[in-house]
Amino acid sequence: MTEIINNKFEHLLDLHHLKKTGPRLKVLAMMSAKNTATSQPDLEGLMEDVDRVTLYRILNVFEEKGIIHKIFDLNGTANYAICTSNCQEHLHHDEHLHFNCVVCNKVYCLNDLSLPAFNLPPGFKADGFTIYASGTCPQCNKSAL
Repeated sequence: MTEIINNKFEHLLDLHHLKKTGPRLKVLAMMSAKNTATSQPDLEGLMEDVDRVTLYRILNVFEEKGIIHKIFDLNGTANYAICTSNCQEHLHHDEHLHFNCVVCNKVYCLNDLSLPAFNLPPGFKADGFTIYASGTCPQCNKSAL
């Protein structure tokens, strides 16, 4: 199973014309194993063998190439999540609801929700948009019972 996942990530890096390095593959594996967005400090804690500057560069190039997208949590910390397959270099299509849990501070990408269409006034052209909701996630709701 691990080999299939590694092949998937190697293919993803090939599609974006990026070298298949151990740290890049490890970042993709770590991020895809989580059901929430993750911050650079959280990744640093999980990846002791990758220095902060390398991790920063990996996250930046992944965001530029449309592999991941950036979401800010309620504290203003940048979090990252893997994009859907329709994102491209410099053209993200991550228009979905981002849910910030006020108890555990996790950020969820709720990709399956239908969002309303937005009609901007004449002369405005949106390159993308972000919608946030805050409240309590299912795990924190269970804990409160």
